[in-house]
Amino acid sequence: MCESKILHEVTAANDAYAADFGDKGKLALPPARGFAILTCMDARLDPAKYAGLAEGDAHVIRNAGGRASDDAIRSLVISHKLLGTKEWFVIHHTDCGMELFTTEIIGDLLADDLSTAHFDGKSWSNPQHKGGSVAGRYINWLTIRDLAGSVIEDVRRIRSHPLVPGDIPVYGFIYDVRTGRLIEVPDATAAGKIVA
Repeated sequence: MCESKILHEVTAANDAYAADFGDKGKLALPPARGFAILTCMDARLDPAKYAGLAEGDAHVIRNAGGRASDDAIRSLVISHKLLGTKEWFVIHHTDCGMELFTTEIIGDLLADDLSTAHFDGKSWSNPQHKGGSVAGRYINWLTIRDLAGSVIEDVRRIRSHPLVPGDIPVYGFIYDVRTGRLIEVPDATAAGKIVA
């Protein structure tokens, strides 16, 4: 098998990291600061830096859009129930790719072709038309139309989940990719307040 440049870079970086690993192997399983962040997978976001985290401090759950999907909530529930987190943050961000398409658009693109699509700044297209799968039309892709609204929706979804205890505050924020600032969404944080 031909080794890719990226594969080589990742394994070389890991060798250097492991060589200076020190006492990190002794970190406790529960997060030391007792909280979790649900955020987007966007490569421009570095939760360790924007939230001041060191290894072992917090759980960071990432997916496309930082959405409160069933799997994200599953992870948050495990984070609390088995590993003791007591506060959760939902952090979406400006200029999110999830704002650039709809469930219908991605469903149609996938039905036409499974290779990477092209975005010209206005619309999506497939460079090839090899035939794909209609399975993408049966997924809720949790796209975003209103950024603050999506944070509120996700905090409400978490708060109303039957496996989420009422004594965990859930905070809602938007990370600004141009300034690095976290901007609170007050209606989201209000929706995520502790309930008796």
